[in-house]
Amino acid sequence: MTSDSRSTVDLLRHGGYVRFLYVRIAASIALQVQAVAVGWQMYELTRSPFQLGLVGLVQFIPGIALFLVTGQAADRYDRRLIAAMAQIFEALAVAVLAFATATGHLTPYLLLALAFSIGTGRAFEQPSLQTALPNIVPAGVLPRAIAGSTSAAQIAVVAGPALGGLLIALSPTLVFATCAVLWCSAGLVMRGIAMERKTATREPVDLKRLLGGLVFIGQHKVVLGAILLDLFAVLLGNATALLPIFVRDIFMSGPLSFGALRAAPAAGALVSALVLARWPVARHVGHIMFAAVMIFGTGTILLALSPGLPFAMGAMFVVGASDTVSVVIRQSLLLLHTPDQMRGRVFAVGSMFTGTSNQLGDFRAGAAAAAFGTVPAVLIGGFSTIAVVLISTRLFRELYRADRFEPAKPGASA
Repeated sequence: MTSDSRSTVDLLRHGGYVRFLYVRIAASIALQVQAVAVGWQMYELTRSPFQLGLVGLVQFIPGIALFLVTGQAADRYDRRLIAAMAQIFEALAVAVLAFATATGHLTPYLLLALAFSIGTGRAFEQPSLQTALPNIVPAGVLPRAIAGSTSAAQIAVVAGPALGGLLIALSPTLVFATCAVLWCSAGLVMRGIAMERKTATREPVDLKRLLGGLVFIGQHKVVLGAILLDLFAVLLGNATALLPIFVRDIFMSGPLSFGALRAAPAAGALVSALVLARWPVARHVGHIMFAAVMIFGTGTILLALSPGLPFAMGAMFVVGASDTVSVVIRQSLLLLHTPDQMRGRVFAVGSMFTGTSNQLGDFRAGAAAAAFGTVPAVLIGGFSTIAVVLISTRLFRELYRADRFEPAKPGASA
């Protein structure tokens, strides 16, 4: 037996790691299913692209408003407890949606209010969940543990939208109830995971430590460029919020087709993740990231020009595959060289820029579709993404010229 296979077997026998995999899978499926359900129900109730965009906006607000608090919480307190409490909170939010749907009291305003609540839970959950793994498994198997966790989450992301479409077709109440059960079980399991290593000793809170994540990223120019490139690409090119319109009004189909279309980018992401696990990026890091974002914009343009559902699924597959390449490079640059005592704050800042850009991008897409029409709005987003890539080759030269994953040299100031 090779050392690689022994490491895999040891990980699968590691109780804490197996429980963590369940948490990642259950939480990822719940997130994808509720995103499909909320988008579909909002368009069913309003038939308004702008209202679809508002769902993204209200989920964006907590991430941008709370990033200093959520990062500090992940670095000062038990990451298991923070993540578990956030997941229970998300479970309660979707349980309210299930009850409202079952009793006929579901309204657009309630959907927006509960989307805001889920966004708040996610703002606390992600920094703690994403930075807990180094404290759960031994340092020697951490790279394999990260790869396994990422692959498991991607599989869940593929299955989630398809499951969401199926559950909506069966019962809108059932889809929200399923999310509540998944998030609640994830929270309970997360709380019981044993820690191999404790988090760093708590430091007194002051303004310098609150802003530590911003300072760290600002001093590492390659990391800063990767975050900003991803932010503007997703902000301008994200068309996910408009997929219900493509399915209902352009392709004249139903919730099962919507679930399949929502699953297409996740399927592309899974393929990319598997390819990168087998042939990881080792050289020409910057050039590959810029090429991936260029392909992301091209896939968005192909979505706008799609003559039918199968072509649109292919376009979204390309979008998901290319986005995963840029995300892997960005997260590697962001986290591999971040000290453990700062991981929560640095990841919270990264999530504020990149994670919330998805929600703000949803709002931009909805507002643009309301103003110009669905297809023109998606075309504008795709061409804008390509323009951002071309401009960024000059603005972020350090990133464009980056060859390997090496620690960036701190600048003089943040």
